[in-house]
Amino acid sequence: MLELLIFIALGLLILIIFELRARKQSNSEAISQQSGLTSNSDSDQLAADGGECCGQHLVCERETLLQTNAQIEYFDDEELDALAGIDPANFTKQQHEDLRAVFNTLLEKDVPAWCRSLQLRNIQLPSDIREEALLICRERRQKK
Repeated sequence: MLELLIFIALGLLILIIFELRARKQSNSEAISQQSGLTSNSDSDQLAADGGECCGQHLVCERETLLQTNAQIEYFDDEELDALAGIDPANFTKQQHEDLRAVFNTLLEKDVPAWCRSLQLRNIQLPSDIREEALLICRERRQKK
């Protein structure tokens, strides 16, 4: 009788662990899709390449997933926190210019880290800046 109770408790514990992992994964996917910086097709491409970065997303998922500390790094751009959660289509001209000014002052090597920082801060880039940042990230990956 005791063995049966232990077996059932162990089974329930395993079931709970799998459910928590599934919820955590679905939350991570929802955040990634909401940020607009990655997509499921990027994940599929990453897996198809055997873990190599496909270069199709702004922040390399391989690097992002390996980072467990998720620290926000600022680039003298604390004022951009006011843009968190706002659709880039709704940015004022001044907000767009503020983003552009920060982007233009970044060193090429800092662009991927800045994009990760924006993603963690829930700040989306307007399409023109996003495309330029994506181009820089792709060029840096090709140099490696």
